[in-house]
Amino acid sequence: MIVTVTLNPALDLTYTVDALVPHGTHRVATVAERPGGKGLNVARVLHTLGEPVLATGLLGGATGARVAELLRAEGVPAGFVRIGGETRRTVAVVDGSDATGFWEPGPTVTAAEWALFVDEFRELLGPATVVALSGSLPPGVPLDAYASLIALAEQAGVPTLLDTSGPALRHGLLAGPTLAKPNADELAAIAPSRPSTAPGGAATAPGGASTAPGGASTAPGGASTAPGGASTAPGGAAIAPGGAAASAAQAGPGGAGIVASSAGAILEAVRALAAGPVVVSRGAAGLIAVANDEVWECAPPVPLDGNPTGAGDACVAALSRGLRDHTPWPALLADAVALSAAAVAAPVAGAFDPEVYRQTLATMSAAPASAGRVTPPSDGRVTPPSDGRGTPPPSGQTTPSHGEQAAVSASASGGFRAGTHR
Repeated sequence: MIVTVTLNPALDLTYTVDALVPHGTHRVATVAERPGGKGLNVARVLHTLGEPVLATGLLGGATGARVAELLRAEGVPAGFVRIGGETRRTVAVVDGSDATGFWEPGPTVTAAEWALFVDEFRELLGPATVVALSGSLPPGVPLDAYASLIALAEQAGVPTLLDTSGPALRHGLLAGPTLAKPNADELAAIAPSRPSTAPGGAATAPGGASTAPGGASTAPGGASTAPGGASTAPGGAAIAPGGAAASAAQAGPGGAGIVASSAGAILEAVRALAAGPVVVSRGAAGLIAVANDEVWECAPPVPLDGNPTGAGDACVAALSRGLRDHTPWPALLADAVALSAAAVAAPVAGAFDPEVYRQTLATMSAAPASAGRVTPPSDGRVTPPSDGRGTPPPSGQTTPSHGEQAAVSASASGGFRAGTHR
């Protein structure tokens, strides 16, 4: 079974309005209440797909009891550790073309409660085929919490998928998860530091080196600034002003803040930060996978309006299933993009539109990305750890049940908009 870990779950409230107007009063057309948090959304998508899954994490108070009740009502298997604090709530306001989210920080977790969860996690590794670690960390949980869980899973021979941000992502990548899935902004946020820009347009790097507008120079330590103000971190990963990776397009209709970075920029950034495979979501440009010298890109054929808050979690659900089944990269990314697009078409996070999923999956085509110094792979398979569970299947073996026939488009202009980390 696939185990999803949600250390900071939530009770999700989704308000639907005609149009969201800042500082205005709105009449809410519909209210949806769901168990939330990234890992719970992943579990709910997998459960709807008929995949064996168990949701675990930390729940507390009356809100936590309500989350557990809603999971039971949906039939999602769950085993949570109870804590003394109150589980948080999240609110998404959806206006038909985009969504605005409000996330509470979550309860403070004690050292004893965290130790109890770690013990429970060890027990769950026995029947686990994949562990998906998703979302933010609540106060009190160590910043290297995901790194610790990845290490335990590796000792047990269980592949891991990491989907988080900030320090938790940085620590987690150092632990070497089997697969990681940040978005482009999250990747850029933990990339090597870049030069700052001085008044008048000159970029000043730490140590005093500067670049005048229109020229490029190298600062002490190897960081440089390219013409136009975008900086390049050591290793060549381009970072756009404002902290996002070098932009090819804004994310989806409505201009959400996920930046579509070039394949080359992401390739360099990933190599500077991670040893294992990484799938990066890029808003309108879709997904890009980097694994050693292999680079694959995928985007849906048309832009989609709707609620993007669960798209990233649907992506993780597809990647988790593909990781378990050793699905080749082209089919793996096609399935992830199609399921993400179907999640945008659904009214709430943790759900997806089956017809959009089917139609999108049927329209994909395959090709490796052109990112420079990229060697096309022999079969494109994701390779989990080489213990008993992690040996890739024989050459030619496929998993047609969830998209082996579909593949990846490196040139599609449309895209889904990934949700933010919660």
